[in-house]
Amino acid sequence: MTFTPPTVEQLGLYLGLDEILGDRADLLLTTATALCMTIVSPLPEGAEAVVLSVAGRAYVNPQQVSYETIGPMSVQRPSGSGGLYLTKADRTALKALAGRGGAFTVDPTPATADPSPTWPLDDGTAFLEDFEAGWGYP
Repeated sequence: MTFTPPTVEQLGLYLGLDEILGDRADLLLTTATALCMTIVSPLPEGAEAVVLSVAGRAYVNPQQVSYETIGPMSVQRPSGSGGLYLTKADRTALKALAGRGGAFTVDPTPATADPSPTWPLDDGTAFLEDFEAGWGYP
């Protein structure tokens, strides 16, 4: 399967909101998708969770308020918890979903490589007189 962008309804369910501003939510989802594509393109299946997380952060706290008091109630949010951005965990999740970010092996040997030894030359053109005795040469 391929990546399917989350809908406004899914964002509302993710945030636990009965009502959601459709145009604003759609803009945030589109922008969050584009932001995620700066890390991995095309977005892999399962990236919907990251897009919802990014858009959800921006929807609930667009002005990056870190501390707020209204009457007897106060709330403190971590700094940088608003706006549209990717956390390190978001970037790691996107790379993992795309199959990147883990251990890998690189084999620099060409597919056409011949496994036979290339040295010393066996056709008699070698300069065997330069080798000391005991190295496999008389």
